[in-house]
Amino acid sequence: MNDDESPRPRGDAASMLASEDLGPYSQDELTARIALLEAEILRVEKHRRSAAAHRDAAEALFGRKE
Repeated sequence: MNDDESPRPRGDAASMLASEDLGPYSQDELTARIALLEAEILRVEKHRRSAAAHRDAAEALFGRKE
């Protein structure tokens, strides 16, 4: 199975954030939360690109793993 197709583990940070009640947060707190989440998205995308480049380099050197 491809890692991209694996189900997300229960209890991971993204699942907990998605299920959190946002009602108690103020507008300013929600704005700050959005900024933190956007920064985290950028960090994850950067890591994904780096991992893909590493994988591509390994496949170019050793061939694609089936």
